[in-house]
Amino acid sequence: MSNASPQLPVIVAGGGIGGLAAALALVRQGFQVTVLEQAPEIGEIGAGIQLGPNAFHAFDALGIGDKARGRAVYTDFMVMHDAIDEYQVGKIPTDEKFRQRFGNPYAVIHRADVHLSLLEGAQETGQVAFHTNTRVVRIEQDDNSVTVWDQNGKAFQGCALIGADGVKSVVREQFVGDPARVTGHVVYRAVVDKKDFPVDLQWNAAAIWVGPNCHLVHYPLRGGEQYNVVVTFHSREQEEWGITEGSKEEVQSYFQGICPKARQLIDLPKTWKRWATADREPIGQWTYGRVTLLGDAAHPTTQYMAQGACMAMEDAVTLGEALRTHHNDWPQALDMYQRARVARTARIVLSSREMGRIYHAKGVERLVRNDLWRGRSPERFYDAMAWLYGWNVGNCLDAAQHN
Repeated sequence: MSNASPQLPVIVAGGGIGGLAAALALVRQGFQVTVLEQAPEIGEIGAGIQLGPNAFHAFDALGIGDKARGRAVYTDFMVMHDAIDEYQVGKIPTDEKFRQRFGNPYAVIHRADVHLSLLEGAQETGQVAFHTNTRVVRIEQDDNSVTVWDQNGKAFQGCALIGADGVKSVVREQFVGDPARVTGHVVYRAVVDKKDFPVDLQWNAAAIWVGPNCHLVHYPLRGGEQYNVVVTFHSREQEEWGITEGSKEEVQSYFQGICPKARQLIDLPKTWKRWATADREPIGQWTYGRVTLLGDAAHPTTQYMAQGACMAMEDAVTLGEALRTHHNDWPQALDMYQRARVARTARIVLSSREMGRIYHAKGVERLVRNDLWRGRSPERFYDAMAWLYGWNVGNCLDAAQHN
């Protein structure tokens, strides 16, 4: 054990996907965990998310593989079409050969179902205490402990603090204080029942339609009884980072000139949630004494790589492995965790920006984009994805050996 008082729990700020994954990883290392969540209840907003094989490796390492697998929809392929002329830019099978290559499937799932799987796992341990309506406002630490105060002046003491408090992290603000980079890209998300979803788009696939300054995504959820619909566009307005109710009229005003088949998607939802997106510049230091960052607090990213939740779960697994390797010595473990994760997550942030540019190409850039993957075999696609989907608990600390 570390030199901290053995009876002190680990404090996790944030009860989202990253926070719950961290709690599970920590319990598996013998710690009790106190989760502080500012919302009135432990829950999750959002719609569908995509799960690469790396996410399933993380689920298994956290002990909830069966729960998550039972709630996921397993796709047959990923496909990209040009939203103007329906040209198929690229199609990647996610069949048995894909599973053999990466050791796990590709799937889609409702975000709330990932969260529920993690929450059930955490509750079943009996080692995780939850405090809702609890917003971290101040943090102090000494050599052996961290003390966190909430908005009511209540103090919580732990042997360490994991800042998993999301894109607008209070923990990051105290230790880093860097500005958000508002992209000007707006994302609308909705879930549509199968009976209301166009039959000619009811594919068992993660599908994207890419257009000038915009794109549209759809895939099945919950056994194919619902479909996730996501549309993204470059806003005409000066955006501020945040989530609001969406407007059907606004969405429709941005998608002139795209083909009728893709255009059906924006007419479907009765209600939309509107995200004005942002990320931050990658940073090389997440750890400050006995405090570290995890998930969106550490590496907020845009959605173009479909890896936000996956990276948070990878972080949690890697943190647990670093603690195991260093026999729960916090300073050594947090140093190793940071070194193992900084470059990989920064690559996601930077790749996501570039992928957004590729998706939203226009003019000659659009023609280049549509030529990028012409004639590429599934094996070549898999080779290009190996850095991302080849992550697992056995290699999660490898990068820490090289920096």
